[in-house]
Amino acid sequence: MQTKTRMNVYFEPELLKKVEALALRRNISKSAVIEAAVASFLSADASERLEAVFARRMDGIGRQIDGLDEDIAIVGETLSLFIRFWLTITPPLPDSAQASARAKGAERFESFVQTLGRRLATGDRFLKELSRDVDANQEETNARA
Repeated sequence: MQTKTRMNVYFEPELLKKVEALALRRNISKSAVIEAAVASFLSADASERLEAVFARRMDGIGRQIDGLDEDIAIVGETLSLFIRFWLTITPPLPDSAQASARAKGAERFESFVQTLGRRLATGDRFLKELSRDVDANQEETNARA
């Protein structure tokens, strides 16, 4: 028969509550939970498991960065197309119209900022709409083929 040695340890109250809850859920003693946790911590494959957890998290972060990279590229292309279009179609104003154009521009910009604020507050995003539009167009194209 294997004998066990008693050991007294101290836990933070929250951690002890978690140990007790796990013991109740699994219908085992708190000592068994602690023993398994210490054995796992001391086992040779603990570092491999930790590395696997980090690898999964890093893969997820990598996918998120790839998505952000694509979003930034879309925003950059959108902005450059708008600027090119605006510069192409906007004729130069005579000096006499400059003041009224600045006033109208400031008014329009304020309206733009308010509209942008409302869209951001509701969670509507151009890139979400764009991806839905692209997905719908691809589905229509695939259905026709």
